Amino acid sequence: MNSLTKNYDAIIIGGGHNGLTAAAYLAKAGRRVLVLEQRHLVGGAAVTEEIYPGFKYTVYSYVVSLLPPRIIQELQLPKHGLHVMPLEGAFTPMEDGNYIASYSDEDDTLAEIRRHSKRDADIFPVFNIMMYDLARAVKPILTMIPPDPANPGLEGLRTLRDLGGHLKSLGKEKFHWLTKIMTMSAYDFLREWFETDVLIATQAQIGVIGTFLGPKSPGTAYVLLHYYMGELDGASSTWGSQRGGTGGVSEAIAGAARSFGAEILCNAPVKQVIIKNGQAIGIALENGDEIVGKTIVSGCDPKVTFRTLVDEKELPSDLVDAIDKFKYRGSSGKVNLALDGLPTFPAMKDKALIRGMQEICPSVDYLERAYDDAKYGGFSKRPFMGCIIPSTVDPTMAPPGKHVMSIFVQYASYDMPAHGDRDQQREAFGNAVIDSLVEFAPNIKNLILHKQVITPWDIEQTVGITEGNISHGELMLDQLFFMRPIPGWAKYRTPVRNYYQCGSGTHPGGGITGTPGRMAAAEILKDGN
Repeated sequence: MNSLTKNYDAIIIGGGHNGLTAAAYLAKAGRRVLVLEQRHLVGGAAVTEEIYPGFKYTVYSYVVSLLPPRIIQELQLPKHGLHVMPLEGAFTPMEDGNYIASYSDEDDTLAEIRRHSKRDADIFPVFNIMMYDLARAVKPILTMIPPDPANPGLEGLRTLRDLGGHLKSLGKEKFHWLTKIMTMSAYDFLREWFETDVLIATQAQIGVIGTFLGPKSPGTAYVLLHYYMGELDGASSTWGSQRGGTGGVSEAIAGAARSFGAEILCNAPVKQVIIKNGQAIGIALENGDEIVGKTIVSGCDPKVTFRTLVDEKELPSDLVDAIDKFKYRGSSGKVNLALDGLPTFPAMKDKALIRGMQEICPSVDYLERAYDDAKYGGFSKRPFMGCIIPSTVDPTMAPPGKHVMSIFVQYASYDMPAHGDRDQQREAFGNAVIDSLVEFAPNIKNLILHKQVITPWDIEQTVGITEGNISHGELMLDQLFFMRPIPGWAKYRTPVRNYYQCGSGTHPGGGITGTPGRMAAAEILKDGN
């Protein structure tokens, strides 16, 4: 082997936030760590780039909520630049000129709901308490090493015992609600609580984020719960904007990793993992260089981890078959705008809401029809849009008097370009987003200085995530816990000795959490690597 001069204890493939988190914990434990990132900057799908002069775009992601306080504290991330600012509520315009809003103050939110339904305002605090209780109930599961029930071993049996005891401690009512939320659609679950369609829509949209499912599809209620597990400064289910964009989160984790001694090398795409006698011993870069490592850790999605970086002959045939069936189905696009001023939403009576989220989901039917538009391989003509204007809370994102708008869009099929020229389809998709936004913010077209349109295919081509799913695979019940990515290999290890996985395609899944990276590092250290 023609190797470079250095020999590392751990080589991390991919400088996404989970790979960086694993690197930070391993370096903190005294391991000699190298992170290899194919692009010119770290972060994977959590990056900030100045695509248009003077304007910083949070290119693929858009908000921060799921990063655990434990990781923030253990890695001292504020010391390295983490600064997440809460967004001031959310605003949803309706097609009849009305609106619904939520605020950081619960009394203001209840007064707003009461405009639509006294019954819903009365039940909303009960619903919130129930959701927070369920989120707290599920959180311990997210930090358990998932055992394989078919072959648990002694440690797995203890985990299953603890899990059973934990679920039993919930009590009958909470256990019944947890069972429902794990299996129902977001719409059906919410309909058992509320009567106001627009209120149901604003909650149901959370359940379709990053999935190729509509609000009436079974399984989306769990996704709603998944995002209830986020917190910011102790407040649950709170969304925030990182100073400098979500790339600032990745840079903070990278800064922590470097402070513990990790090396990070960009513009270093990895071609393959080098395996000898069933054991990973290094990596080969695309430029031909080879680097020796005692432990190799992939922060990539399952397909890249098992089917691109490793020769099929090194893997059991049943694993290969299961990985080939793992569902990605990228369905989220992004449109990033440089604006000459602030857009005006005529329905927005409280102008402070411009500093929060603008959610274009005026009804449940609107969301379901957006899904119908795209599910056969196209894109939504009137899509769901989750918009924030980060420059309203962080002036460093745009020149004085100017703004950036980050628009998360559902739905854009990964297969969308198959229906025509990729550039033409991308332009048509971007136009559909802007035309739909104009219905609620009529002056937006006149403010646009620059527009960046991103499809799932673009995400795959640029960041390397299969089918452009930024969660590295759908967050559905059949792809969670001991089945993420597949049964038997959910403990961050692989059949190849000293080859591990730490991306969002592992337990507990997607979002800017760092949890897969932290848990993978703990397992690596437990193995003595």
